[in-house]
Amino acid sequence: MKKAIDIPNAPKPVGSYSQAVLNNGTLYISGQIPLNPVTQKLELDSIQKSTKQVMSNIIALLNAAEMTTENVVKCSIFLKDMDDFAEVNKIYSSYFSGTFPARETVQVAKLPLDVSIEISCIATK
Repeated sequence: MKKAIDIPNAPKPVGSYSQAVLNNGTLYISGQIPLNPVTQKLELDSIQKSTKQVMSNIIALLNAAEMTTENVVKCSIFLKDMDDFAEVNKIYSSYFSGTFPARETVQVAKLPLDVSIEISCIATK
């Protein structure tokens, strides 16, 4: 049985999707952009700040499903500019310990609201 995870401390969907869906112990987190759910403003000052906001949104959704980054098995990172890879990777890596999730990182032409980064992930209990 699938259950939508909809919490106030992650950005509200701007389309017909759920923030995350929990199904049989697996959590599918929709792509998160650097939207601060408190201020409703994008964190665009730097790729570092943007990445930290995205990870904060992901952690809030993991916590709502009683999970942590230790439960994450797969991430997809979408970057506007692959030149940001080293900085994003450094910050992203700091949120994990032990076995890192499987991952791909790709450069895309355009992301929602013209942000520089979006990350989606899958976690399991």
